[in-house]
Amino acid sequence: MNNFKQQCVVLRSQDHTLPEIVKITGRPKTSVYFHIRDIPLSTQKLRMIQDASRTRIIRMSENRKGKSSRSFKEFSTWNTNMVLLISHFLFDGEINTHGCIYNNRSTSLIKRVETIMKEIYDFEPTRYCNKSTGVLRISYFNVALAAHIKKKSQELFSNVNTFPKHLKREFLRAFFDDEGCMNFNNRSRRVRGYQKDTSVLETIKILLLDFDIGSSIQKPNEVVIVGKENLQKFQKEINFSPGVCINGNRSNSIWKQNLEKREILERAIASYQ
Repeated sequence: MNNFKQQCVVLRSQDHTLPEIVKITGRPKTSVYFHIRDIPLSTQKLRMIQDASRTRIIRMSENRKGKSSRSFKEFSTWNTNMVLLISHFLFDGEINTHGCIYNNRSTSLIKRVETIMKEIYDFEPTRYCNKSTGVLRISYFNVALAAHIKKKSQELFSNVNTFPKHLKREFLRAFFDDEGCMNFNNRSRRVRGYQKDTSVLETIKILLLDFDIGSSIQKPNEVVIVGKENLQKFQKEINFSPGVCINGNRSNSIWKQNLEKREILERAIASYQ
């Protein structure tokens, strides 16, 4: 027993780990541990163990990446539905390494994203409703799907200026449905669209010019459309989608009801003398 104890101590002093000593001696782990529990490994050895563990975790993660029994259909050709889908994830959503998430208070927009997503992905999303804000969230957790959506979102944003006019229209409509609002009162008639990323605002401004709609970028981080002619052109060419409403329950709401944004736009244009 003393020889075994001495062997354990010597091996430990040579910076062998518990599993290594068990393998060398052929003795049970509990027996080995009893004799080496008070002898720490060197800092260098501990660092080597941590590095090896980290490398193993990364390798396992990379091996799992993209592997899912829930397959989807990649798309290469852009059409109106795919532009709408990817745009919604860009503007009022989130694309991360684990999946794609879309948030909105409008049930019609949530339904739109769900319906189009079924063209490339057969599985239902995870649903959540924030009861305090009324915001709905749908989440699609699939690593490979998320990677594809991320790739297509970068492609869309980089190339939308070169797209046919009917696809540019869908990109703009998704932006104003997600990020836009309609201000109409005694002092103001304007369509506004907010985005923290100013490069998005610059793109929106350029695309609006393709429809002969003038706009300006104003602080804090919003594109603004004013003037009867510009509002009329916006209504004709882009407009807000049916079912997209203001939040009439907000304390500062002047309407006190959930009016459709397109209805408020109609009233604003009609108010010009």
